[in-house]
Amino acid sequence: MVQRIEIAQTGGPEVMQLRETELSAPGPGMVRVRNRAVGLNYIDTYHRSGLYPLPLPSGLGLEAAGVVEAAGDGVALVPGTRVAYCAAGIGAYSEAINLPAARLVVLPDSISDEMAAAVLLKGCTVEYLLQRTYRLSAGEHCVFHAAAGGVGQLFGRWAQALGVQVIGTVGSAEKAEVARRCGYAHVINYREEDVAARVREITGGVGVPVVYDGVGAATFDASLDCLQPRGLMVSFGNASGAPPPLDLQQLTVRGSLFITRPSLMGYVASDAEMQASARDVLQRVANGTLAVAVNQRYPLADVQRAHRELEARATVGSSVLLP
Repeated sequence: MVQRIEIAQTGGPEVMQLRETELSAPGPGMVRVRNRAVGLNYIDTYHRSGLYPLPLPSGLGLEAAGVVEAAGDGVALVPGTRVAYCAAGIGAYSEAINLPAARLVVLPDSISDEMAAAVLLKGCTVEYLLQRTYRLSAGEHCVFHAAAGGVGQLFGRWAQALGVQVIGTVGSAEKAEVARRCGYAHVINYREEDVAARVREITGGVGVPVVYDGVGAATFDASLDCLQPRGLMVSFGNASGAPPPLDLQQLTVRGSLFITRPSLMGYVASDAEMQASARDVLQRVANGTLAVAVNQRYPLADVQRAHRELEARATVGSSVLLP
């Protein structure tokens, strides 16, 4: 028997319950992973709330690091191998889980379980955003909202290493300092300044070629106003709620803009894409380009508090659950 978090209905943090469940032996191509650290990500709240529907009842969580405990037929991974995963299936909020071996990433000794659980999903998100959704180049400006969050911190460091002039937005002076330490060339406190006006000032009235917006409703219009003609709006999250329906004519009047709503799953759909993205992230962690700050740790049984603090934007950097 293993303990895991389950939901029987969607709703607030209170719908998550700790249950005991039987875990079968892994079948062909599958392995059982004993989780040692579980990543906490905003997408988990979308699954829990029903914004991203799941068949119910369901587990929660996409990301964790641990050790291979058992392997099914046809699997090269041997018990004792340290692995991590971020797009292998739902149910990481658990002591152990069976997963497809091809979706697991072998961890080097230099990267701890907590570090891997805190970095892989967020790091792969950053990888596809700045290398494949829009390929940033040295000298370019861009805007990234929620710069002090887990994804934001990694984005700033990676973009700085590429020579990009990143403009980050935050909601407090404390978070502004975090963003500056993470490589943001300019930081805007959206509670004190007009974001679009400040971006225009920074760019000499031109605007930016791309805005990365994981906040949603609260920043959507300002994001469009930050873009230069034919710029790209990358709306990849809804931390403040889903943006209202868009009148496509607004893209015309604002300068023939483009908009996309990408997801990590769409960019790591194949096993080869998953492995390549994860390999790039782990190499940058190993060489020091990406530093991971695990600032919040919660027992698995305290997952309700973890979600409340995450949704209240009371966390800084990354958080992990400890089974």
